Amino acid sequence: MRTTNSRVLNVILLGAALIGPVAVAPTALRAEDQKSRSYHDKAHNDDHQWDNHEDQAYRMYAKQNHRKYVTFGNLKENDQQAYWGWRHEHSDAQLKIVVR
Repeated sequence: MRTTNSRVLNVILLGAALIGPVAVAPTALRAEDQKSRSYHDKAHNDDHQWDNHEDQAYRMYAKQNHRKYVTFGNLKENDQQAYWGWRHEHSDAQLKIVVR
């Protein structure tokens, strides 16, 4: 009886170990597809989706303001808000960003 219980336990543990990554994979793939993140602009009380398009604009902002490029999510709150203020004054057409 003890051998049967240990075999059943081993099968359950092995099954859980094999099913775990399969169950998590779709979530990880969805996160990979949705690289955009939403940020709130307090001054204009609106939200902005962060994606490759917005990253282009942010890189232009950093260059224009003689700032070292730092990932936007790692910026301090007041630096993020300064960017959103700048961004509201600079449209995609002004920055010559092509939206595809």
